[in-house]
Amino acid sequence: MSSQALAGALADDRRRAVFAAIVLGAADLTTVASRAGLSTRDAATAVRRLADLGVVTDDGTGLRVDGRWLREQARAGAAASVPAANPRESILRTFLRDGALTRLPAQRGRRRVLLEHITDRSFETGVRYPERAVDDALRGWCEGGTADHVTLRRYLIDERLLHRDHGVYWRP
Repeated sequence: MSSQALAGALADDRRRAVFAAIVLGAADLTTVASRAGLSTRDAATAVRRLADLGVVTDDGTGLRVDGRWLREQARAGAAASVPAANPRESILRTFLRDGALTRLPAQRGRRRVLLEHITDRSFETGVRYPERAVDDALRGWCEGGTADHVTLRRYLIDERLLHRDHGVYWRP
């Protein structure tokens, strides 16, 4: 990342307010939104953008500014030490935590990327799976998140990532 990209990230009033709220101890999205005076949606967008850049992290205990990363950027003196963010990786980082789905994206394109990832890691091409095996595979992705395995299975069928016939599923 260049110093120009970092400055651009913090040039936005909403992202700067979110950054300040996190620096001052707001560790969850609701608190960040409240302290920054933003809607939860605007705060989530700002947090996601800052996380994509590496400025903010969620270490499992809550949101925090990655001071070590900022120091490294300052030492690098505007050298591009972080590769450009891969959009696919950014989506996966946003919606997966420790191999589990935190929530399903509302945007179809983002949801498709996530569903392809889940399909690639859960099902082999050409193998036929009974519904129970599909449900068991998808439950693992849904533990601790807001999505459920039935909704996830429906999306996989709707996106044609899995096919179904009489209770038997397969990856085309």
